[in-house]
Amino acid sequence: MKISMSASRRADIETACSTELALNQFVMVPELARDIRTPDYCILGEGEMQAVNAWLGPADTVTPLHYDPHHNLLAQVIGEKYVRLYAPRHTPALYPHEHHLTTNSSQVDLDKPDHDCFPAFKHAPFLDCVLLPGEMLYIPPKWWHFVLAKTSSFSVSYWWK
Repeated sequence: MKISMSASRRADIETACSTELALNQFVMVPELARDIRTPDYCILGEGEMQAVNAWLGPADTVTPLHYDPHHNLLAQVIGEKYVRLYAPRHTPALYPHEHHLTTNSSQVDLDKPDHDCFPAFKHAPFLDCVLLPGEMLYIPPKWWHFVLAKTSSFSVSYWWK
């Protein structure tokens, strides 16, 4: 499947769903996987590839504030995404969930942060950017990130140790 074919179905996607489609097992769609190449710098050094993921969704799709344990290179293929990053040293101000399976996710809703419940959050410094088609963002391990699709969007992330 060519990426352009996926893009042509953008209107269908927007009306059919309001959440992002995550192809965490990218190899499950070999036709699409053949169109995506892993950049050489993802396999340099001693680390090994962990996953190549595809993310497809309509405008206003949100990935809540969380961190991943691996190096992450987020490549924007189609559309635009807003990304906000917080350094690991600010973890206490991001109020991670306390349950074992969700400790990498924040309790704070960035769309409507409750500063009464999470007072330190408003003082947590962050970096942000908008990714355009053809741009990539490196997200180091354990860096917190929030992602908002500004338009219909297709992205690929490369995770490695």
